[in-house]
Amino acid sequence: MFAENSRQIGELVVLPIGLSTNAIRNIISPYVFLEKTEVSSILKKRNKFDHKGTFGHGLLVSGSIGKMGAAVLGTTAALRSGIGLITTHVPLCGLALLQSAVPEGMGTADKHETFITKIGSTVSFNAVGVGPGIGTNPETHEALFDLIKECKKPMVIDADGLNILSSNKSWLSLIHRDTILTPHPKEFERLAGKSENGYIRLMNQIEFAQNYGCIVILKGANTSIATPEGRVFFNTTGNPGMAKGGSGDTLTGIILSLLAQGYLPEQAAILGVYIHGLAGDIAVKELSYESVLASDIINCLAMAFTKLKEPV
Repeated sequence: MFAENSRQIGELVVLPIGLSTNAIRNIISPYVFLEKTEVSSILKKRNKFDHKGTFGHGLLVSGSIGKMGAAVLGTTAALRSGIGLITTHVPLCGLALLQSAVPEGMGTADKHETFITKIGSTVSFNAVGVGPGIGTNPETHEALFDLIKECKKPMVIDADGLNILSSNKSWLSLIHRDTILTPHPKEFERLAGKSENGYIRLMNQIEFAQNYGCIVILKGANTSIATPEGRVFFNTTGNPGMAKGGSGDTLTGIILSLLAQGYLPEQAAILGVYIHGLAGDIAVKELSYESVLASDIINCLAMAFTKLKEPV
């Protein structure tokens, strides 16, 4: 599961050797290697008379001048992942671009032309996503502080949202239990300090999730998901072609969508990470490691959901 061991380990395959499924489930261990059977059981079925209100309304706070692609990717990914309604709050300069790029989404404009300064009430939303492309302007710091302090809805924080938190670590105590943080290793290092190796980083991740009562998704190969209870789920989907700008924004949109639909934060983290990687695996079969874009991952979400529903 750790990068420094990759020279000694090739492809890891879990083979069935006839062990009792019930016995495996009853083994006490904090670590879970995610497989299709477990993840597919999380996926909710849709009913004939469901409507857009059934699948929630999410708020995505994203974008600043030069980084509006993050808002477009996150919004599109949320819609492709089943959310009923999404409103994306962007700086004034980005509203026209957002509305033309993603006509299925709704948008609100900040009073400032180029960055976020105020987010406003989240009462009418089922879940909130914040961070992709918002920058680290001092006024954006204030807007994020107000959001964390006042919002009690399930939330996913990514990218510049995490960088702002790293600069204001006293705010971490304000994070509520239904919050998901999605750092890559460098962002996690800023939040929790440097780690000498992958194992120590994992221990820091577990400790961080327990101390602050949140879910921490540490992105990378075999992305790890640490819960406040001390459990860790290692993902089994994804590939090096996904190591490209915008991939994280896509994951944020997927997780926001699942939270808005009523999935519990742990379920949203597990399903979101797995389906994101699965879409990347589908995309790379058609393209190549070098050529996959974040938008290709989004375009393959439909096939990923379909594949997840297929019998094991």
